[in-house]
Amino acid sequence: MRKFLALLLALTMTLPLLALAEEEDEDFSIAGFITEEVMLDDEGNELAVPAEKSIYEDDGSVLITLTCTGDFTIGGDSRKRADIFNDELKRQGGDINFTMRNMRDTLLADDMTLVNFEGTLTDSTYVPANKKNNQFLFSAPPSYVSILADNGVEAVSLENNHIMDHGEEAYEDTQRALEGAGIVWSNSTTVGVKEVKGVEIAMLSYLCIDRYDSLWDKVPTDIALAKERYPIVVVSFHWGNEKDYAPTKNQIRMGRLAVDAGADLVIGHHSHRLNPIELYKGVYICYSLGNFCFAGNTKPDDMSSFVFQTRFRKRGETITNEGFRIIPIRISSRTDRNDFIPTILTKDTAIDSVLTTLKANGRKLEYAVEEYPLDFE
Repeated sequence: MRKFLALLLALTMTLPLLALAEEEDEDFSIAGFITEEVMLDDEGNELAVPAEKSIYEDDGSVLITLTCTGDFTIGGDSRKRADIFNDELKRQGGDINFTMRNMRDTLLADDMTLVNFEGTLTDSTYVPANKKNNQFLFSAPPSYVSILADNGVEAVSLENNHIMDHGEEAYEDTQRALEGAGIVWSNSTTVGVKEVKGVEIAMLSYLCIDRYDSLWDKVPTDIALAKERYPIVVVSFHWGNEKDYAPTKNQIRMGRLAVDAGADLVIGHHSHRLNPIELYKGVYICYSLGNFCFAGNTKPDDMSSFVFQTRFRKRGETITNEGFRIIPIRISSRTDRNDFIPTILTKDTAIDSVLTTLKANGRKLEYAVEEYPLDFE
């Protein structure tokens, strides 16, 4: 016992000397003496460490809320002097997150948000020969990826008619910027995978405009392979005719083909207009979610759109569809011009207009949903 006390006394006297020697000996560390950080309240009492929120519902299942939007276009056209996006950014005091001001809480409250990113994240001004006569080319600095990352967007589809506006190198710049921000992307050759509450969600995306003949076999093959490996498969299509409020025959065929191959959700965009939703074999096909954050025009002739939300429930190894809701929006917080701030509609007349448009244009669809709920049951 005396030897132990003597050893303890020696150690007590040595520790101050080691502390004094710290400036001279950079290798000295007291990390080995620290076992645990204790949090105290203002009165010095130890606080309980909050338990991590369980991913499980009361019945033991896992419920996943997925949000999908239409076209997400930011930045400007390097060929033009006018830059409507950055002009608005200046009006907004330089706050790069101004676009998501009215949607951020909604996107952060879900489990995953998927948008169609239509443009590029690059400093390149190169214009490919096949793009020189295009009315619009889109690019934004790579740092603008924070608009997605800071506001609850976890995944993007990269198959559309603007993603190659500045060529292959700019396309790769865009992919690197997204990856650096932790955002999952997909295209026609790369399956994007995001794990949500322990469940892997696979995403595929395709540009269908003028390419249907090359996709009739490829799409179902790709989906079937993905479904063998992942429990939830979401497929995005860039398709249809601009300013159309209803799908074409090719869209209908392709959408149902995707479901037949194993897709759990089909999302469409390109028309810049809202299109009806089908429930085909228990799977939702959203033919077009219209625009979302759209910097392509200062005053589109229709600024109405909607955000689509759905839920999947996992019980054991079984995944079930738990319904959907839509969030009617205007793509601007203003009615006189487009300020690129998507805003949830609150006036009954504006909401009814969205609902009426969706129902009216779904009358010719065999599997059109009968109602467009604004809340989950």
